[in-house]
Amino acid sequence: MSEKKKDDQKIKKTSKKSKSAPSLSSRSDCPYLNRELSWLDFNSRVLEEAFEKENPIMERVKFLSITESNLDEFFMVRVAGVMDKMHSKADDKDASGMTSAQLFPELTAKIQRFVKKQYSCFQRSIIPALKKCKLRFLKIKELNKIQKQTVDEYFDKFLFPVLTPLAVDTSRPFPLLANRSLNIAVRLVNNNGEDIFAVVQVPSILDRFIEVPSENGRAFVMLEDIIINRLSDLFELYEIQACCPFRITRDSDLDIDEDADDLLVEIEQSLKKRQRGDPVRIEITSKCDEALKKFLTDMLKIDYEIMHEVSGPLDLTFLNKFANIKSIPDEFKFKPITPVNPPADFFGYDDMFAAIREKDRMVHHPYESFESVIKFVNQAANDKDVLAIKQTLYRVSGNSPIVAALIKAAENGKQVTVLVELKARFDEENNIGWAKKLEKAGCHVIYGLAGLKTHCKILLVVRREQDGIRRYLHMGTGNYNDITARFYTDIGMFTCNEKFGEDASSLFNVITGYSTPPVYNKMKVAPTGLRSFFEDMIKRETENAQKGLPSGITAKINSLVDPDIISLLYKASQAGVKITLIVRGICCLVPDIKGISENITVHSIVGQLLEHSRIFIFENGGQPEIYMGSADWMQRNLDKRVELVFPIESPDLIERSFKIIDTLKKDVLNTRIQKSDTTYELLDRRGKKVHNSQREFSDMAKKALSEKITTINEERQFIPLTSENFNKNYDENL
Repeated sequence: MSEKKKDDQKIKKTSKKSKSAPSLSSRSDCPYLNRELSWLDFNSRVLEEAFEKENPIMERVKFLSITESNLDEFFMVRVAGVMDKMHSKADDKDASGMTSAQLFPELTAKIQRFVKKQYSCFQRSIIPALKKCKLRFLKIKELNKIQKQTVDEYFDKFLFPVLTPLAVDTSRPFPLLANRSLNIAVRLVNNNGEDIFAVVQVPSILDRFIEVPSENGRAFVMLEDIIINRLSDLFELYEIQACCPFRITRDSDLDIDEDADDLLVEIEQSLKKRQRGDPVRIEITSKCDEALKKFLTDMLKIDYEIMHEVSGPLDLTFLNKFANIKSIPDEFKFKPITPVNPPADFFGYDDMFAAIREKDRMVHHPYESFESVIKFVNQAANDKDVLAIKQTLYRVSGNSPIVAALIKAAENGKQVTVLVELKARFDEENNIGWAKKLEKAGCHVIYGLAGLKTHCKILLVVRREQDGIRRYLHMGTGNYNDITARFYTDIGMFTCNEKFGEDASSLFNVITGYSTPPVYNKMKVAPTGLRSFFEDMIKRETENAQKGLPSGITAKINSLVDPDIISLLYKASQAGVKITLIVRGICCLVPDIKGISENITVHSIVGQLLEHSRIFIFENGGQPEIYMGSADWMQRNLDKRVELVFPIESPDLIERSFKIIDTLKKDVLNTRIQKSDTTYELLDRRGKKVHNSQREFSDMAKKALSEKITTINEERQFIPLTSENFNKNYDENL
């Protein structure tokens, strides 16, 4: 099916609306949706894409996998936090007016409804769609003779040698099971007719599913089904009465003593505790044996309320790997968005420094390749005139070319300073490894700041030139991660503007030393000045509206949580300021309430790529100001992190920024609008022009590069001289 036909079909689907609206703050002047409940609404929007029949089947499989991965992290951090606070003495009300004790039952009920919908999607939507594509998951009883032989051979050759059945009795305590590991609880009967119990761990080192021969399409069998079928081989002396797969999710929010003598060692020790955190969820398959349920609750010392039954295979994150199996037809996946390389802004320039000296440059990922950023660091590492490189790293890939370039720079004698944020959640171990390698190479490594996470994205290159020292900068909305840059939408700006350079040096002096936070020329930096900046900008728009001057606010962010920002946005709306919020995930603000937020619209874009860029536009009485950066409108971004927001001042980049926002606002296929009851609906644009912003950005990047190539080729054309044009050119030159 063509991409256009898919797009046409997609806008014909009926609007979807969740049935239940979460509780709101009782403060009628400032409605506030609970953060955790709003996050679940976001995950539901992702799940809708797994249900969407117009999406290619393997993309639907990926979306379902993403919802499971999201939910795992939600339990490990957010639900764990709610439970911890609920059991503490200081269970104060949050901005929505709820205590954790009040929130927990509502949260649990909503999660259970969500999980039921997840497995309905898997069983009633995904599995039938896979069968139509001749892709099947088979139960053991469905296997033919050849398939059964394949499964038995796999068990004997690969599984049996690595399986370790663990008996649980008075002399052998219940094992410490790793966070998110898949296990099988087994109830047996001994010679005395008594129940005894054991646990078998499903090896995570092996693929979760194996392919078996099939004459009609392709067929797969789940690893746990293979193990369960051969449990008798593991317990030959006992009769198996029942078995049940189960999975533990543990509290994984690290408790780090930032006053420790060695922060790196402290975090390494804390990471080990993550696998031993208190259980916050136990997943079991439906119709689990009651004696096994009691065994698990007794051994794990948990309440039944955190036990969740599911009607299908546990841990749907395996679907991500399944969606990427080899030899899948192209029509089963989205048409790939291939980055153009080089971006139009850098086409024709081998020297990155020369290009940036000429004017400010912008790169829009993943439509334009992240290679431009890598090339910038590599050139700096190998340029004899570069004296120093300073950079912040929050999340980097496992084989980071950025880190490799920084190591090369240090080996080449450059002064390299890198802040590696060791407290980046779930990337701590990866970052510790890079920090050690950077230090070994001779880089000066900062592990972060006490009490703060350094989340800003900035790279400073100090270069010696004929007219003196010049500072080159890259600032962005996303991480220096070449892998996520392929599917996260982010924007980066390159500049050598001296005012930005001064700000960058000041910022790094604050990060690496004991400098007092300065008054910056251009940059807006948290935690010292970003909150007041945003508050002042919103108040200015409110005042302009009251004076009858042009006013307006557009913000594209990942999350909107901060109560003070929300309150100011409500006041701005009441003054007549038109506000457009493009919020991918959590949104605690409630739009379109008469007399409170009727001038506010909230868009959520969930599509092929993950929307990650942050863009802010303030109308400013008809002289709009545009900012980009790393910060969302959350308390943690404004008060507890080092964040950076920077202005876009170059006329062509201003024009391009407006075009980005306008394209996002027109998106029909990926956009849902939040209603005043907090539910979200897909836009109904039947009969109107189809807009898919992510596909259009890809087309724009290709077109811009094509036009640049054409222009340069025309400029380089050799025109043969004839007597006619020779005389004409000669006369003109006279």
